[in-house]
Amino acid sequence: MTAQTTRRQQEWQAFWLAIGFLTRIPMLARIDYSQRLMNQSSLYFPLVGLLLGALYAALFAVLSLAWSPLVSVLVVVCFHLWITGAFHEDGLADSIDALGGGYTVAKRLEIMKDSRIGTYGTVALVMALALKVALLLDSSQIWLALLLAPAIARLTPLLLMATLPYVTDPDKSKSKPVADGFSTSRLTIAAGFTLVLALVATVVSPAVLTGALASVLLVALCWGHYLKQQLGGYTGDTLGASVILSELGLLFFL
Repeated sequence: MTAQTTRRQQEWQAFWLAIGFLTRIPMLARIDYSQRLMNQSSLYFPLVGLLLGALYAALFAVLSLAWSPLVSVLVVVCFHLWITGAFHEDGLADSIDALGGGYTVAKRLEIMKDSRIGTYGTVALVMALALKVALLLDSSQIWLALLLAPAIARLTPLLLMATLPYVTDPDKSKSKPVADGFSTSRLTIAAGFTLVLALVATVVSPAVLTGALASVLLVALCWGHYLKQQLGGYTGDTLGASVILSELGLLFFL
């Protein structure tokens, strides 16, 4: 087997591993799991987001044939929560609970690991979901927002991983595999893919490029700076929260 063939197989496995990590979709490939392969899979996070967005947009198009935009959007959001296992929403709730209720770094990290949800997390989760539905309904092109937001927002955690240290106990965190040895070259590829996607979408809506750049960069800078101050770096939960924040930021522009 040539080195090029082996590389293709590794990338194919990394792609499916990214799907398995971020969604409930079954992995249709045999995975030779390793820490290195998990690190490589982060390249495909925006692509997985685009695939999810395509499902959301298609489902909305079908539902809107029979029901109102409100009903259709609510069903799509429910589908999103199911197919992703509310993965990023869980991160948002845990992050806000920890950052709102902890007075030291150690206490914040302890709260973040607690599986129970508190008042801060509950309020943040409810408001984030309500705001997402409201912004989608306020968009002139709901299908475009559903298609693009999941892909563009998943670039933000890659920026945080590349620029901040990892602070959670690596032996206990589910994010450990994507936290170590993140490649700058793969970040560049993921960023290029996201930028091209935003550029193509400007044909439909000129606001997409500005919204994509602003939402990703502002969340990466502001959220990243806040995490540096409060935690000293990022955790898996805060990466999930960054996706939610970036999605909302983009929806504001759209």
